[in-house]
Amino acid sequence: MRLALYQPDIPQNAGTILRLAACMGVGADVIEPCGFIWDDKRLRRAGMDYLDLVDLVRHRSWQQFQADRRPGRLVLLTTQAAIRYTDASFCPTDTLLLGRESAGVPLDVHQSADLRVRIPLVHGMRSLNVALAAALVLGEALRQTDLLPKDPTSQ
Repeated sequence: MRLALYQPDIPQNAGTILRLAACMGVGADVIEPCGFIWDDKRLRRAGMDYLDLVDLVRHRSWQQFQADRRPGRLVLLTTQAAIRYTDASFCPTDTLLLGRESAGVPLDVHQSADLRVRIPLVHGMRSLNVALAAALVLGEALRQTDLLPKDPTSQ
């Protein structure tokens, strides 16, 4: 399973998501261009010393990501989806795609997804922070596929 960030805008969110990937043992893809300089100190502050532990692949464009993509489904997290993430069935080879904080993903990227899921929110609320959304959906996907990291104290 992997997390993919589509042209992230905010370095702190990207760093937090990369830290999440490291801690959960999943790979991460960053689809450029980013809305910040990759070496931004805010990216490093949010990711801490976890960034070096992520199986990270940077792609210079959406087209390059599509050409390089590993086998498996592309699952888009979007407020426009009909399916709640808790009602979806995830696969171990899924890549969870997160859109830009400012604009989500363009229509062609939206239509490229094999599955689109949403997080149900209280009426009148627009969306969650992208890093929180990533954590919720990744947690459920890993739970369903029995890929959650094993607790070292219970072994």
